[in-house]
Amino acid sequence: MIFRETRLKGAFEIDLERIEDQRGFFARSFCKNELEAQRLKTDIAQCNVSYNLHKGTLRGMHYQVQPHEEAKLVSCIAGTAFDVIVDLRQNSPTFMDWLGVELDAKTNKLLYIPERFAHGFETLRDDTVVCYKMFEFYHPECARGIRWDDPAFDIDWPSVPEVISEKDRSYKDFEI
Repeated sequence: MIFRETRLKGAFEIDLERIEDQRGFFARSFCKNELEAQRLKTDIAQCNVSYNLHKGTLRGMHYQVQPHEEAKLVSCIAGTAFDVIVDLRQNSPTFMDWLGVELDAKTNKLLYIPERFAHGFETLRDDTVVCYKMFEFYHPECARGIRWDDPAFDIDWPSVPEVISEKDRSYKDFEI
């Protein structure tokens, strides 16, 4: 695994080290030792899969608050997604900054998202599957969200979403 810290401290883009031959490739997509070497979370609490039928589907922006803040390791195993994270750490020099990363089944890039980051994505192709390794269990009482189009963040989404849940659409603007 090849780790590249993003401009948002603690968030990493991770490329796979592929062993390729005539069959295709083999690569490790999770290694406790390698994540520990980067001082990242390693104890997976649950794994989630999000199947998205249509291009232009938007999910987010989600996070959990204390005492159940969650870190995530996200990948796209079918299709393509524009994955977005927002730094919600008030003591961070990049507080309220966002980062967008294209994840797809061809490159198999991963995104490590630390605690206190909001997360969401927009699908760029039909039949997109996003997988999450979660380092905290889901706790509905701690689940929160911010509006995908909150002007405080000015996220440059690839397009206006065509499919978005009522719950995600109803999130309020971010308040400090």
